[in-house]
Amino acid sequence: MPGLMQAAGPALRILGSGCHHPARRLPSSDFDTQLGLAPGTSEAATGVAWRGVADTGETASWMAARAAQAALSAAGIGGDALDAIVSTCAVMEQPIPCQAALVQRALGLGDSGIPAFDVNATCLGFLVALDLVAAGIASGRYRRVLVVASELPSRGLRADDPLTAPLFGDGAAALVLGAAAPGEDSALLAWRMETYADSADACRIRGGGTRIAPGDPTHRDIDPDVYRFEMDGPATFRLAGRRLPRLLERLLASAGVGLDAIDCVVPHQASGGGLDRIVRALRLPEARVVRILAEHGNQVAASLPHALHHAIVEGRLQRGQTCLLLGTGAGLSLAGAVLRY
Repeated sequence: MPGLMQAAGPALRILGSGCHHPARRLPSSDFDTQLGLAPGTSEAATGVAWRGVADTGETASWMAARAAQAALSAAGIGGDALDAIVSTCAVMEQPIPCQAALVQRALGLGDSGIPAFDVNATCLGFLVALDLVAAGIASGRYRRVLVVASELPSRGLRADDPLTAPLFGDGAAALVLGAAAPGEDSALLAWRMETYADSADACRIRGGGTRIAPGDPTHRDIDPDVYRFEMDGPATFRLAGRRLPRLLERLLASAGVGLDAIDCVVPHQASGGGLDRIVRALRLPEARVVRILAEHGNQVAASLPHALHHAIVEGRLQRGQTCLLLGTGAGLSLAGAVLRY
């Protein structure tokens, strides 16, 4: 069976959360003008009205550090109290070193020795990190771990693509995770991930790695768009619609709860149409579904932790309540978690 964690999982607790919004905000109407579309077309197609766009000085690691500082403040601890720093970005600021190391330095902890490493599962990075950190905390290896996602998709989109250019937004989110203290019932009740790599080409960036490397003379005349994001939206949605219901059924069974016991649903903010289809296909309680897509766009790996942070600060998820985290990512992968906050 694909990756599965049984109920009564690790006593994991979210100690604090934070986010960073880029200084500049771009309306979808700008894309209508640039692409020669009728007013309102981009927003109708994507579900996004506004998104953040990072300025030159807002690097991924700098934005991550800002979100991390907010999460540490909410947790009431300093960075020197961390046992690990995990970055869950889909596209790093640079190939080497890992982005977590750059975040550590941006936090002023560059001489701390705190372990720092990346987890890359594209849009599902936070969910994968959640499972890994929970296991580390349960084993006693960690006490407090910073998980951060910081993305600048605006740097890797085709400006002439009406489906992706208006969809994505820059931003960062962070959470401090720790062990629940005696008497606290916070826990990761269940976790599940499935990957169907026959559809790996549905979401991809072909260039930039060792197969199509920048500067390689054998690729001198290659189309520069090979280094930009490509997505077959219909194929992705078809796979999600076919596979997610069964994944959700198994996930809830593992957690020992029914959908009616879920107080808050935090999905990956993929697109307006994608969110609508998932809500209908899975019969999710619409009033409990957290949506921040219209104001921020699809923030890739930062999407899920940002939406979770929003649910916490807005009071939509309160202590003792149960939250369903759910999403899809390149791979193609699907994943979910049931968390008692």
